[in-house]
Amino acid sequence: MADRPPYEIARETLKQLATRRLAPTPDNYLAIYDEIAGSRSFQPFPETQLSSIQRVLPAQTPGQKRLLTQFEKAIATKDWSALQSVLVGYANLGLSPVAATPVVSETTAVQILPADFAEALARLIDNTLPALGEDDARVHDMATQLITFLREPDPPLSTVQLMLSNFTYRLSFATEDQAAIRASLLQLLHMIFENIAVLSVDDRWLRGQAESLMAASTPPLTLRRLDDVQLRLKDVIFKQTEAKARAAEAQEQMKDMLATFIERLAQMTASSTTYHETMERCADLIGKASSIQEIAPVLAEVMSATRAMALDTKLTHTELQDLRERTDAKHAEVARLQQELERASTQARHDPLTGTLNRKGLDEAMEREIARSRRLGSPLCLALLDIDNFKSINDRLGHTAGDAALVHLAQVTREVMRPQDLLARYGGEEFVLLLPDTNVESGVAAMTRLQRELTTRFFLQGSEKILITFSAGVAQLHDSETSMDALQRADKSMYLAKRSGKNRVMAA
Repeated sequence: MADRPPYEIARETLKQLATRRLAPTPDNYLAIYDEIAGSRSFQPFPETQLSSIQRVLPAQTPGQKRLLTQFEKAIATKDWSALQSVLVGYANLGLSPVAATPVVSETTAVQILPADFAEALARLIDNTLPALGEDDARVHDMATQLITFLREPDPPLSTVQLMLSNFTYRLSFATEDQAAIRASLLQLLHMIFENIAVLSVDDRWLRGQAESLMAASTPPLTLRRLDDVQLRLKDVIFKQTEAKARAAEAQEQMKDMLATFIERLAQMTASSTTYHETMERCADLIGKASSIQEIAPVLAEVMSATRAMALDTKLTHTELQDLRERTDAKHAEVARLQQELERASTQARHDPLTGTLNRKGLDEAMEREIARSRRLGSPLCLALLDIDNFKSINDRLGHTAGDAALVHLAQVTREVMRPQDLLARYGGEEFVLLLPDTNVESGVAAMTRLQRELTTRFFLQGSEKILITFSAGVAQLHDSETSMDALQRADKSMYLAKRSGKNRVMAA
């Protein structure tokens, strides 16, 4: 049969495929062809499968790196003997690439990774990938293979250990690259902010905003600090655009007034020239006159020209005076705009008395924290607190003392609470505290600690020590409610705390 021509073997192969009712796939055709021909066809080199093995081989030590290079070269040259040598080399190192399927005796049990731990490890790796960017394709391939293997039934511990070791080794390079990229971006950002500060030396508001941006973008960075940078940049862009438009408008008006001024000067010059020419002509006529009758009409012309000149001068003086007043008004408007820009830095989102967030700043902070809480599935608490007996402080010591008491409460709160907790003045003597990553029990405990701390820090008004206390309601945000709903629940709890004797904290 081996001497038959290839075309006869091919024709017989097609007949057998039809007779045996086999699908005409390349594998079925090759199997029947070899059967009829009585020989074995050449098998293609398994580059794809060997490349998959190569991606999980260790490359941590110099010996492993050398063997991995030889393995890669053997695949490229399709050299089976070289592959055999590499496998023997890994076996001699005690790190055989076939360790994923170790041969064990019947008395030795294969260690299996617990399913819940394997799933947790897979989620950890999956959540790590977005932070690495897309620059290193190999680390993503290794992570995908490892996640797939971890989610298979009963993954062997030895294989997981080997694949995880290779992945973490590659991951270390990727994280170093990302850290270097972040550091370079921050450096560029600082250079931009410093340049804004240098170029705006005459603009105190813009310079102050640039300095605030530099401070806000100083490591360590958090999402909250980056959100603050974004909000400040929006303020800078909006106010700068507004100032530029109004300054351009004032500049155009100043140009118009200057052009009018120049035009009036030209008219004054022309009128003056005409007047002088008339005077010279009349002087010549008077010098040539021989009688009073000849001088009379000349004097009439002189008086007429003088009156016209005086009238033009008066009108021009009035117009110039008006121009001056309009110019002074424009200068005052530009100065007022500058003052508005300077005030906007502190009044945009902060209470000018206590330095805490105002209602606008609170709304933006709550929107941001609610989005973060729902994105991460973390709890968020709102605490509404009201100073006890605040009216009596105002009535007995005056509004200045009441303002100082508000400042004292805000200062103690900032010192006692966590950096991520946000304080806002809600109105009058009411404040709102945003407590991220906090459930209602922990929120009540945090507010109670703040109450205890206030009792150890008396508010001094002259020589009198005044104890500041507050009543508070704490509400944990539910999945389906808005910030206003949570605040209303906290307000009801705060009212109950007041009714229960004040200086209390109650959960909504």
